[in-house]
Amino acid sequence: MKTIAIAGTFDSKGNELSYVKEVLKSLGLNTFTIHCGVFEPLTPTDVSNELVAAEIGEDIKKIAAKKDRALATEVMSKAMEKIVPRLYKEGKFDGIISIGGSGGTSLATPAMRALPIGVPKVMVSTVASGNTEQYVGTSDIIMFPSIVDVSGLNSISTKILTNAALAIAGMVKFEHEEKLEKKPLIAATMFGVTTPCVDTARGYLESLGYEVLVFHATGTGGKTMERLIEDGYFVGVLDLTTTEWCDELVGGVLSAGPNRLEAAAKMGIPQVVSVGALDMVNFGPIDTVPEKFKGRKLYKHNPTVTLMRTTVEENRKLGEIIAEKLNNTKGPTALMLPLKGVSMIDVEGGPFYGPEEDKTLFDILRKNIDRSKVELIEMDLDINHRDFALTAAKKLVELIKSSK
Repeated sequence: MKTIAIAGTFDSKGNELSYVKEVLKSLGLNTFTIHCGVFEPLTPTDVSNELVAAEIGEDIKKIAAKKDRALATEVMSKAMEKIVPRLYKEGKFDGIISIGGSGGTSLATPAMRALPIGVPKVMVSTVASGNTEQYVGTSDIIMFPSIVDVSGLNSISTKILTNAALAIAGMVKFEHEEKLEKKPLIAATMFGVTTPCVDTARGYLESLGYEVLVFHATGTGGKTMERLIEDGYFVGVLDLTTTEWCDELVGGVLSAGPNRLEAAAKMGIPQVVSVGALDMVNFGPIDTVPEKFKGRKLYKHNPTVTLMRTTVEENRKLGEIIAEKLNNTKGPTALMLPLKGVSMIDVEGGPFYGPEEDKTLFDILRKNIDRSKVELIEMDLDINHRDFALTAAKKLVELIKSSK
């Protein structure tokens, strides 16, 4: 019989969490309760807050005595992040559900993020209708809006909690029987302006028996790929679209953070990297572009996306950053430069055509790349040319085979 972990503050939300427990039991499921609040629970739990805190060497009584909610949340969230994955590995549960406000959400979601992709995770939260990036991160947590505050059982809250319980029950009770053939996985990065390149490369790699997982280079996509690389999912990485570094450097809306381009190098995974869409920084609707950029070259990609052309100086810095990241590689690595354009709109006649900007980028990369670690391949083509895409795919296959 499947088991659902119910994690939460059983001291303040004990009645609501117990309600979820009863719903799950009525569906024929076992439950495994974890108390991550500071004080005594309203009902007994399978894992006490004392055991949770002790996971990281903390004493729950000392934490409670300080009466510092921020400190308690920080300590218990770290403890949950460590104990919950351990309990999952021990086979204690098959899926996890939690409920709470902003504090309860901050307690439970770090633990959920630490679980493997595919483990059912449901968070019923008062903050589920806003920006949930800080809670979900690169995981597959399902955020369930609580509609009303998680404070007592009423006609609305019981319906929401029931629906959430039914959702996670369905995820753990029903399994898709069709088994897909397990193929070696390759990660690839794509943006709208590099789609033809990645589609061509993906088709070639799939014809050789690889499965290609494409990540949209929108910040979250890059972060997710980096995490899965570190988790050991991939035999190779086709990182042709490194545009997220533009947003990290300049201040756009699609940054993947300062650790982008590090995972494959650190893990020694074969990788072919290019400079796809380094001609652009991303913003929302044109009226949301910061005032300091209003004099820059802007391109209205669609009503909700405005692109800004990177400058010569920004390309100089991008070249230095990418070279530094790749020079740290522990595995076979190739850097490919499309000398006729880094995106669909950075070609002759295109709105972001910038031969001076691109030349600066290429020159800095040529100067700073450590040729003893990184193979440099230059092609007098734009990034979306079929021959460029096929060369990238073939090079990655070569690096994968040579690394075995």
